[in-house]
Amino acid sequence: MKVKQVKLIYFSPTGTTQKVLESIAKGTTVKDVEHINLTLPEGARQTIPPFSDELVIIGAPVYGGRLPVDAINRFKQLKASKTLAIIIVVYGNREYEDSLLELKNLAIELGFNPVAGGAFIGEHSFATEDVPIANGRPDSMDVQKAMDFGSKIRDKVTALQSSDAQIDLEIPGRFPYEGGVRAMTVSPVTKEDTCTVCGTCASVCPTAAISINDSVTTKIELCIRCSACVKNCPTGARVWEDSMMKKITNWLNENCSTRKEPQVFGIDM
Repeated sequence: MKVKQVKLIYFSPTGTTQKVLESIAKGTTVKDVEHINLTLPEGARQTIPPFSDELVIIGAPVYGGRLPVDAINRFKQLKASKTLAIIIVVYGNREYEDSLLELKNLAIELGFNPVAGGAFIGEHSFATEDVPIANGRPDSMDVQKAMDFGSKIRDKVTALQSSDAQIDLEIPGRFPYEGGVRAMTVSPVTKEDTCTVCGTCASVCPTAAISINDSVTTKIELCIRCSACVKNCPTGARVWEDSMMKKITNWLNENCSTRKEPQVFGIDM
């Protein structure tokens, strides 16, 4: 089969998953690449036609060893008919646990035919300059590995006779799935002395938890702790002040500092 078009489908609040998928697509050397960004509420409301003979790369971050619930809900609007798919999760250098298996099973449920998968590393959502957790990743080495992966995917797909070829993609993980984000009703806060009320935080929030009037208001119950508002605030006015969040961040910094490398499945690298 010849890959004529690649579609990237992702939920990527801080941009790391998007960067990995773009790098994989670049490695395939396919010129026709379309983005289907399901991160923001308006993106989630778009009408997505059924998939057929294109190659789809589906990606999401890992929260507590699982897929984010909002990502799952948005992916569930996708419909395919044995469309070849690459499944990708991006985690913050702790562990991806059952998330990639969860994405594989979800992709099959939606009608995709997963041919390869990978777990890549991205800067942790809770990381800061003072408390680093895989800061700056995916870095140049991660990008190169993603491109090499994309090249191998192209070769594998080219060798297939059809998109409904039987592929036994083995992915590590357990079912029933374990893990998941812990129940915490917390959110970043706004430092009013440095906030310019520019609205950036509201524009990047994947759950529309932030609203802007004369000041910044956050519906804490809607916050998924993705830290998109923290990492994108131009003045550093959005910060985590919750003591438990700080404790978790410090633990991750102390216990997850050893560099991990991407793992891929269904492809010999």
